[in-house]
Amino acid sequence: MAFRPLAFCTASVLALSLAGVAHAQDAAQAAGGEASATDAAEPTAPEIIVTGVRASIVGALNSRKDNIQIVDSIVAEDVGKLPDNNVVEALQRVTGIQVTDRAGGEAATITIRGLADPLTTLNGRNVFTAAGQSFALQDISANLVKQVDVFKTRSADQIETGLAGQIDIKTRRPFDFDGFTISGLARGIYNEQADSYNPNVALLVSDRWETGIGDIGLLVNGSWSKTKYRNMSTTAGAFVPFATENPPAGSGLAPLERIFSGWQPGLDYGLPTEPGSTIDYNGVDVPYYLSRDAVFSSDLYGERERPSVNVALQWAPNSSSVYTAEMYYAGFRGHTFNSLQFSFVDWWGNPGPFELYDGTNIIKSRTTDDVYGFNSGDYATNRTDSFVYALNGQWDLGDRGKIIGDIAYQTSTNKTSFIAMRTDRTASQISADFNAGGGIPSYHFDDDSLLTDPSQWNVAQFYDNAGKDKGSAITGTLDAYYTWDDGFIRRVKAGMRIDDRKASSYVRTQDGYLGASLSSFPEDALFTNSDFMKGIADVPRSWTLVDGGWLYDNADYVRELYGLPTSDALSLVKTFDIDEVTMSAYAMADGEVELFGNPLQVEAGVRYVSVTTNSKFYDRYNNSALTRGGSQADKFLPSFTLRYELMPNLRLRFNYGETLRRPSFGDINPNYSLTGDLTNVGYGSGSAGTADLKPTHSKNYDLALEWYFERNSAIFVTGFRREIEGLVVPLTVMEYIPNNGIVAGATDYFAITRPVNASNGVLKGVEVGLTYFPDYLPSILNGLGFQGSVTVLDSKQNIPLTDSAGNVTGETNSQFFNVSKLSYNATLAYDRGPFNARLSYVWRDAFLHNNEARLFANPIGVWYRPESSLDMQLTFNVTNDIGITFDATNLTKSKQQNYYKFGDVGNDQQYNLGTLQLARTFALGARFTFK
Repeated sequence: MAFRPLAFCTASVLALSLAGVAHAQDAAQAAGGEASATDAAEPTAPEIIVTGVRASIVGALNSRKDNIQIVDSIVAEDVGKLPDNNVVEALQRVTGIQVTDRAGGEAATITIRGLADPLTTLNGRNVFTAAGQSFALQDISANLVKQVDVFKTRSADQIETGLAGQIDIKTRRPFDFDGFTISGLARGIYNEQADSYNPNVALLVSDRWETGIGDIGLLVNGSWSKTKYRNMSTTAGAFVPFATENPPAGSGLAPLERIFSGWQPGLDYGLPTEPGSTIDYNGVDVPYYLSRDAVFSSDLYGERERPSVNVALQWAPNSSSVYTAEMYYAGFRGHTFNSLQFSFVDWWGNPGPFELYDGTNIIKSRTTDDVYGFNSGDYATNRTDSFVYALNGQWDLGDRGKIIGDIAYQTSTNKTSFIAMRTDRTASQISADFNAGGGIPSYHFDDDSLLTDPSQWNVAQFYDNAGKDKGSAITGTLDAYYTWDDGFIRRVKAGMRIDDRKASSYVRTQDGYLGASLSSFPEDALFTNSDFMKGIADVPRSWTLVDGGWLYDNADYVRELYGLPTSDALSLVKTFDIDEVTMSAYAMADGEVELFGNPLQVEAGVRYVSVTTNSKFYDRYNNSALTRGGSQADKFLPSFTLRYELMPNLRLRFNYGETLRRPSFGDINPNYSLTGDLTNVGYGSGSAGTADLKPTHSKNYDLALEWYFERNSAIFVTGFRREIEGLVVPLTVMEYIPNNGIVAGATDYFAITRPVNASNGVLKGVEVGLTYFPDYLPSILNGLGFQGSVTVLDSKQNIPLTDSAGNVTGETNSQFFNVSKLSYNATLAYDRGPFNARLSYVWRDAFLHNNEARLFANPIGVWYRPESSLDMQLTFNVTNDIGITFDATNLTKSKQQNYYKFGDVGNDQQYNLGTLQLARTFALGARFTFK
């Protein structure tokens, strides 16, 4: 036996190349899965055997080349060796994938070609987190992953959900190895922003034996990581109207007084910004200024821990059958303490000098006396435990076909808690510049030093919430196919799937008001931060409030101070129970014919799906009054694929398929979730679901041209179009809801937002990818290669416009959320001898992230500025046994910034919103493999 580092294992790369040639559906289901791509690709020999960073990129290229569907992959070397800790971060370098929400030192959200709902599968099985419809991909450690396949087109044998496509994560199994194998890694990751050192370790042990009852293999693979991080952000508040210096007679307004009525909050385009614009107030046309109502800063300290384990037992009693039993566990433990400082920039009046942006009625900077503000110590916990248990068997039908059966049971539970205490004061004066440069606000009090004096702060509101979501499913699949060597029909395949999914959700809330000096609290209950956004923003660096950890540890003591029930009397209230049964069946056929002397492969099929949903909803504002619901939906979903060899190294692909997006369980819960009038706009806010929400349906077209111009090099161009019906959009209605029990911000009026199927849209685009490893470079340059891609997207959907009563008054058009019109990534790789290096850059254009709550006078669209990240990875093979790695992320210290815009109204200067400082990380580690 000899040591060979896992990152450079030639045998594993060769096995991957062979697996990429094998039929994708069979590979996934032999591994124990429900769905994957078609298995119509012809067997070919691997083109070259390579190791290291080059092998990972070449393996991904071969996976795309040998699949009839359009598939982009990340192989084990990619995931394990890139400076990535989870699957989401690794996927950001895949063509057509855009990543956002990078807080906490990691990426958390992805879209595939602009759509944010990919079907997430683990070894082909549909997996989910708690009561959700998808799995939290960031909870999957990169260390456990063998390969990730991103299916951008779909065939009839794949699960029907996910407009964006399917992301299938494959884990390792004992039959992937020839015999005993032990490998591991250990990394220390330094988070510069949090000034923390964080561990990341993994260990795999696998062996297989020849016995009297056949081959038996056992694999155990575990991973554990812990991260302390710090998120610092500062934000200019929303726009509200203020009277000018000389309000007209009869208006009853004082100079520069805030105007609470006479205008409709939540206008899509906001209030007009031309000088002299007026509001009808008390029957008088009142000129107004638009100004931010507040400025605030958030200093969040977090810690997350992710344990995960994969165990697989395989048995091959003979050459024609294989059985696989496996268990997968993914856990998440997280807690955050958010030290929040908030100040109004006008509250009691006493306005001071101000400055307008030229040619507008928008206030750029102002000084105001006697301003109300608060600090809030917010402490939140989050715990998730997800288990998947599965048994899979496959039996050969001679050498022509196969039967594959799979049964899986999974359960997932998520528990959360939130506890917060506000302290408030009236400061003598604040001066704010809402954009002091680069979209970043600046503000200071005339007594900044008093921010750290506990005697200046009054203990005010208290919020105490908790929740629990549970989900479980038992799923069975049966698939079979049979093949022929000649004739037009080369394979016929059929299968069925039944899935019984259950979900429940529970919550509790309580709040109160105290009124006491913060100085009366013990010293260990207080927290004062330091060096907040130093060198980034000109804002206060320190402030004092209740320490979130102390608040959490002494929750019952604090509850007693507020006269609220303590933990002995607290219980969660159920909000819904849902049972969803899905039955589906499919049939498909593959054919092949010669066209102009070259092979044309054809695949056609249809999938039938029937979904029955039974639900119980409990109104927690009305003594848990029960509302029953139910729905039945049936759909035929056809698919059709062509792959044509124009010449030996030039391929053309076409795919048509139909997919669904099912409503989330929370979106069909008709009961309210309410928040009081916390910022004195005159009403609270809330949300509720829509019981009869329908699935969204998409017709998908893809056309790709691929040129494999050199060994292990290719360029491909793909055009695509998604025609989507029944998109879910939020509609807001003002409702009167008395006797709601809310103490903080008590009100009977709420702006309630509900999801409705009120939009249709089209998303289209082109993606271009290049992988190039030249074999003619001289001397030390030999081993240099490049991988990159560009994605251009265009999207449009209609958005209904409503008045405060919910009446549709018209419609407008908007692009899809989280869609950048242009994005690209580029990776420069070097692989020579014991040295491997990779430098990766990803960039995406500005994009519409979400629509804000309709409470203020600004445009409701929240846009993100262009985002980028420069990452690097270095590996040195000290020996054939050990590799030393150094990784770095966000080398350029990029920031995440947003601003208001809707249509042509808004920009990142006058309408700037928030700035989040993103962390830079450095990691040093070692890998080994023993066989």
